[in-house]
This record gives sequence, structure tokens and C-alpha cells, in this order.
Amino acid sequence: MRQRFEYWTVVAVARLLGRLPRALARLLAGMLAVSVYCAFKRLRRVGTRNLRLAFPDLSDKARKKILRGVYRHLGWQLVEFCRMTRYTAENTRSWMRTEGLDHYLAAQARGKGVLVVTGHLGAWELSSFYHSLMGHPMGMVIRRLDNRRLDAFVNGIRCMHGNFVLHKDDFGRGLLTAMHAGGTVGILMDTNMTPPQGAFVDFFCVPACTATGLAHVARKTGAAVLPGFMLWEPAERRYVLHFGPEIEIPHTGDVAGDILEGTRRCTQAIESWVRRYPDQWLWIHRRWKTRPAGEPGLY
Repeated sequence: MRQRFEYWTVVAVARLLGRLPRALARLLAGMLAVSVYCAFKRLRRVGTRNLRLAFPDLSDKARKKILRGVYRHLGWQLVEFCRMTRYTAENTRSWMRTEGLDHYLAAQARGKGVLVVTGHLGAWELSSFYHSLMGHPMGMVIRRLDNRRLDAFVNGIRCMHGNFVLHKDDFGRGLLTAMHAGGTVGILMDTNMTPPQGAFVDFFCVPACTATGLAHVARKTGAAVLPGFMLWEPAERRYVLHFGPEIEIPHTGDVAGDILEGTRRCTQAIESWVRRYPDQWLWIHRRWKTRPAGEPGLY
């Protein structure tokens, strides 16, 4: 009964926000985001702690402004997700575009697959959807929702234009298959991990346990690796899907060292984009939860 209630609640909200004018839907989602910001003190505390770790020189006022921006952009992303079933290449032309597509096309042309390093920055749900809408379907590594009916509903929207999902609990084989077929897969690399799936590399000068699977697969298959993020550009008042230059994964005789260095380079790329758009990253996630042996917890 609980799962049915969850499902129909989400469907009702999606239909409402999907049918309202975009400006009004954004306003309502923004009000909801402010309510969540005020109601959940623990999330605010985590966000404030993360911002102190990443930007120790910022004032409390500046950190609070960034954190409020995070909630605003989450509300906007909710609106976009609810409206995605209505999007076409034509009706998105005026407020979405791609920058750095040449980086992606060059990587794809090599024929060994493309691994897109991404994270919970900007409108990450919209990024893969828009890429497929423009004729470039891709895979996404995701975690299954506990509510399987809701999981099917969300994935049905994600995959409307040829995208496919790889579930985190069994993505290795699918990822290798996609690379051997010359496909593209996006991987969110900015969440906390635990050994042995993760290794410690610096993220904002603080060791963070980070997934090494992407570097493993890239080194094994020769797939190209490049960053990709869908970000709100205030000056343009539209979303821009940015693809950065290719990230080189080392291929020396030291396999473990290559994977660690490749993971560090990918994390460094994510950090560089977060620094440019700090109010669009998910600071309320406990990114530095796992600590090296002997270190005290940060939360």
C-alpha cells in the first residue's frame, strides 16, 4: 500500500508540473524547495559542513547563499524531469544547447566507446535525455529505486529516445559490452564509496573515497573518457550541455597506480566544474563520509 501511495503521488506531481506553464511550475517547485530547506535541518547541516571543507575562506553568508541555490536548482530539475515527455528537438532549441560537442564526436569516432564522467551537478537527469533527444543515445549507471513500479516509471522517461540504464548492482558486464560496441555510458562519479569499490583521492583538497570502476574499464577497453555536465547558464537563461576535453587514463606497467591516477584526474575534472558552478552541486550529500583508516568522521 505504501509503494502504491508513493507511485501515485509521484505520478500526480509529475503530471501537474508537466502540464503547468514552465514559469509557474518553476515557482511552485521553488516554493517546495524552500520548504524542504527549512524543514530538514540535517541536510542543511551536511551542506554547511561540506561547504566549510571545500571553501574554508568563504563567509557563512556566502555559504548559505550557495546552499539555497542548490535547493532552487533541484526544484528546477524536478520541473524539467516532469516535462521531459513533452520535449522535442524543436521545442527545446531556444533554451537548451550543447557546447564542446566536437570533443564528444571525436571520442566517439575512435570506435572504442565513450565514458562520460559526470556528477550531481546542474540538471544531471536532463543531460542524458537531451543528448539522446539530439540523436546520441547513451547508457546511464543508476541505482534501482526500492519501489520497483516507480523505478519503471522513472526509467521509462529516461529511456524515451534510445537511452538505456545499467544498474549499479550489476553494471560491470553491461558496461564492458557497451564499450566493445562503441557505445556511450555516463557515470556519476561524485558520490561517497567504500573500499574496495573506491579509493581515496583528493576532492577539494580533502581525501574522498571515489569509485575506481570507470578507470578500470577505460584502461581495459581503451574507451575515451571525457567530462559532461548540463548546467544552467544565468547569462543565457538556458541549459547548456558542456563536454570538456578528453581525460587521459594512464597506461603504464603499474596497473594499480594507473587506476588511482585515472580516478584522481576524473575527480579533478569534476571539482573544476563544481568550482565554476558551486550553487548547482549536491552539497547535501555526505561526500566525505568514508575516511581513511584511523581518521575520525567528518559528520
